[in-house]
Amino acid sequence: MKLYYAPGACSLSPHIVLREAGLDFEIERVDLVSKTTESGGDFTAINPKSYVPALQFGDGDLLTEGVAIVQYLADANGLERLAPKAGSRERAHLVEWLNFISTELHKSFSPLFNPASPEVMKTAAREKVASRFDLLEKDLSDGREFLIGGGFTVADAYLFTVANWAHPTGIGLEAWPNLARYMTRLANRPSVRDAMLAEGLLEAA
Repeated sequence: MKLYYAPGACSLSPHIVLREAGLDFEIERVDLVSKTTESGGDFTAINPKSYVPALQFGDGDLLTEGVAIVQYLADANGLERLAPKAGSRERAHLVEWLNFISTELHKSFSPLFNPASPEVMKTAAREKVASRFDLLEKDLSDGREFLIGGGFTVADAYLFTVANWAHPTGIGLEAWPNLARYMTRLANRPSVRDAMLAEGLLEAA
């Protein structure tokens, strides 16, 4: 398998999951401006959507959309610790979290990464992100280590990826101490550190 990624983008989520699962894979960086891959290929010919993540299999099949990729990786490899069994209430809660992160948090950040966004739009985006962080702060106030009881799941990989954007966008996490502690715990997880090192987001010790 090959994961096409851009450093720190939402492709970091399946990258973490691939490492968490201990799967055999390779990565290839994509320049999202020029739409070219690290090896010089035309990324639009690989993924017409022109964005990451994209997971390519040995037979040429391509799977896109991070939420689909992370659930596939867990299900196809029998990793119920990363995604509870389909049809279970725990799985429904996992999908609930994935949808919340995708629709309410991930997309709320988009104007903050677009240089063409007017300041009024960026202000509204910061307010939307803050309101969603408020919800997370309350959920994490019970001292839970992960989003779903029992251990690290693909939802944690996704939330870490998206909430980490609070730093480059200037929002920060100071106003949400429970969320900040959660992020620190995950940042120290080997799969997370290894993925971030591989993407050049951390310096090797």
